[in-house]
Amino acid sequence: MGYIAPELFYKNIGGVSNKADIYSFGMLLMEIAGKRKNLNEFAANSSQIYFPSWVYDQFNKGKDMEIEDATDEEKKITKKMLKVALWCIQMKPSDRPNSMNQVVKMLEGEIECIPMPPPPFISTRDASSGR
Repeated sequence: MGYIAPELFYKNIGGVSNKADIYSFGMLLMEIAGKRKNLNEFAANSSQIYFPSWVYDQFNKGKDMEIEDATDEEKKITKKMLKVALWCIQMKPSDRPNSMNQVVKMLEGEIECIPMPPPPFISTRDASSGR
């Protein structure tokens, strides 16, 4: 997936709305915060090919993002940006923030107030539960 929201291709996950822009912003935010493209077919590990999946796994395992030469404050900001990006790139539009105003409030707020989002992709669990 690139910057184009999945509902533009898959009609069964939701209609096209302003949330397509939120998806695109989330992908851009993830690239900015991670300082890399979201898709890297030359990654050393297969788990690192799709950056959003790797970021989600790192959060899920309680690991911090390794950022060279970053202060603690910069690491905290990066972590918040990545978590907000994960909310923005949810596969189902209904799972994304409702507006860019909500995204801005999330970015301006404390990271502790941002819950962990569901995986930003269709997992086998989602497929089997009909989610």
